[in-house]
Amino acid sequence: MATFNEEQIGARIKSLRIDRDLTLAAVAERTNLSRSYLSKVENSKSAPPVSTLATIAEALGVHVADIFADDEPATMVTVVRSEERQASFRHGVEVGYSYAPLAPVFPKRLMDPYYISIRPREGEPYVFQHKGHELMLILSGELELHVGERQLELHPGDCVYFDASLPHYGFALGGKQVEAMLVISTGQGRSS
Repeated sequence: MATFNEEQIGARIKSLRIDRDLTLAAVAERTNLSRSYLSKVENSKSAPPVSTLATIAEALGVHVADIFADDEPATMVTVVRSEERQASFRHGVEVGYSYAPLAPVFPKRLMDPYYISIRPREGEPYVFQHKGHELMLILSGELELHVGERQLELHPGDCVYFDASLPHYGFALGGKQVEAMLVISTGQGRSS
């Protein structure tokens, strides 16, 4: 299992953009993200949340998994051991959570599963809104999740499924981090 760090992810995004003859300005226009922010991502000076990676991938005409993997595997089964997950792409970001892909190299995937850690609230929340659906299963801790106009309190074993086009954000309650499995699906398989 390959491991990924922020520098490799930024370099991979840049490589995918250049391979498609796209300028930063063109990707910025397609994503509604600033050229400056995209440059920081490509140069590993900013670690984007997974929803932003999905938006960038869509603008590049690839699946978000293409950002994490160079080659298609020959198998139709992939296993990520817990010790491999700890060594895979996982970092804190300014928006209150960190994540690790759980199936970074599975071909023609219809969903993107992640192991996610959510911190207690610090300041104003970062609100997410993107295409697709999300499913989150709480493994440990308590989460306050806001989806559209609804506020939900989720406990270990609770599962929520929602339309990700609704504005959403969450934070850990009780001063302890939340561990969860998050699955994002755009309803489309990988094209390659």
